[in-house]
Amino acid sequence: MKSSIASSRTILLILLVAAVCVSAADPPPVTVKGYVLDSACAFRKDLSKPISKQCATSCANAGSALVILAEDGTIYWPIADTTPSSGQNAKLLPFAGDKVAVTGRVYQRGGSKAMVIEKIESQAARK
Repeated sequence: MKSSIASSRTILLILLVAAVCVSAADPPPVTVKGYVLDSACAFRKDLSKPISKQCATSCANAGSALVILAEDGTIYWPIADTTPSSGQNAKLLPFAGDKVAVTGRVYQRGGSKAMVIEKIESQAARK
């Protein structure tokens, strides 16, 4: 009887883990084109592109999170794919104020979108 209960519990645990893994599957990568700018300007100044590279860099160096402002006006918050998580400003700082093409996995919750960046390329010559 005990081995039957233990066996049932083991099967239940395996099914539970499998269900969690399937429901937590990563979305496919997408490419977004837009500008890297600081989050405060993206929201407070309703910009369609950064004021300047120097401005975006100064704000990021002062601690403002850099975001990607897509061509359609959507703001993507860069996030890490690790736990514990880490800020993404170091990855984006070389592109602050620039137009970029960013490829990664997008996650959505409520009205917010976040992206785990896999690849980022400057589109500065293609403004």
